Amino acid sequence: MKTAVVWFKTDLRITDNETLVKAIAQNDQIVPVYCIDDAQFKTTSFGFLKTGSYRAQFLMESLRDLDASLRSIGSGLLIVNGNPEVEIPKIAKQYKAYRVYAKKEVAFEEKQTEIAVQADLWKIHCELLTVSTSTLYHAEDLPFSIKDIPDVFTSFRKKVEKDAIIRPAFEAPTAIKSPEIPPSEIPSIEAFGLTVTALDARSVLQFKGGETEALKRLEHYFFTSQAVSEYKETRNGMIGADYSSKFSAWLALGCISPRHIYQQLKKYESLHVANDSTYWLVFELMWRDYFRFMMKKYSLKFFQKEGIQDKPAPLTTVNRKLLQQWIEGNTGIDFVDANMKELRLTGFMSNRGRQNVASYFCNDLKLDWRFGAAYFEEQLVDYDVCSNWGNWAYLAGVGNNPRGNRYFNIEKQASDYDKNKAYRKLWLSD
Repeated sequence: MKTAVVWFKTDLRITDNETLVKAIAQNDQIVPVYCIDDAQFKTTSFGFLKTGSYRAQFLMESLRDLDASLRSIGSGLLIVNGNPEVEIPKIAKQYKAYRVYAKKEVAFEEKQTEIAVQADLWKIHCELLTVSTSTLYHAEDLPFSIKDIPDVFTSFRKKVEKDAIIRPAFEAPTAIKSPEIPPSEIPSIEAFGLTVTALDARSVLQFKGGETEALKRLEHYFFTSQAVSEYKETRNGMIGADYSSKFSAWLALGCISPRHIYQQLKKYESLHVANDSTYWLVFELMWRDYFRFMMKKYSLKFFQKEGIQDKPAPLTTVNRKLLQQWIEGNTGIDFVDANMKELRLTGFMSNRGRQNVASYFCNDLKLDWRFGAAYFEEQLVDYDVCSNWGNWAYLAGVGNNPRGNRYFNIEKQASDYDKNKAYRKLWLSD
């Protein structure tokens, strides 16, 4: 009997999960496993946690939901805690698995973990098979190799839209054969020294982890409210649930796939309307793809001060006092402070807010951009390694920005996007 392990990572779903589909098709039984990686709860060299309480809570909710989905079709999720290079081979050995299936990684640390797991699996004659499951466009379908991807997004987008296809999403499996999987023990976030934070009443949305919640949000944003029809006009909003899709947190942990979103969007367009707004949602998904492909192309460069551009790094410092004032929303610039307060109290901030606070951090405070990116890594419920570091490098002028520094006039931005000060009043009221 052929047994394989499916190692879940940031692909916590059963719909459109090619890793899972392949494993079921090619084996007699599978063992789904998730390793809560100790390294993800450490403090980085920048002095921030890799995972703060908002994302940790979202992760535990997502694991609970995935376990329930797997059990409903005959399996379950085995949850282990430790280092993946130790725990994954241990599970493979315990269940006499000849192969481990997993999502393919592109970011540096995640790739190093993947390589370490592969090396230790070889020692027990077990193969690691990886599958690309994170992007709208599959890397193999791009009209250029990864090393030849243009460093300017517009060039990438135009060529991809013209010459590449989007593969159909995979259906969720209806049955899985597994050995008996013991009941999952999902730890509380207190086990990692974190504190559960009560939902702030001003939060744009109650982000609850899991595929079930992701599909509910999609149903609401597309079919119930039809808010997607006005996405291009409202996407720079800052208050409320429906000024943007808010899919990012579920996308970041893979509770939903960009291909499934795309497929449902095409269904929406056929039933209702195809317009600039529905196109713009795909446009944003392409940015997400782009940062992932860029991370694959440049790897470690995205985490270095000078970024991917061969030019001297910006003259910046690490002024702890200024950094702390920025974090706490005590800069004296009300638009920046309101956004930073929202982030600290909810784990979320609008795209417009993120661009402004990052521009202020890099250009006005002249602080080392990597500290801002590292704080976002700790704080954001929707942290995605490629999008976060790619966007910060872009704003700092060391990433995929052909125009150099992206400077925002904060006062003008505030009057354009918070004309009547409703957002600032909301967050600076106490």
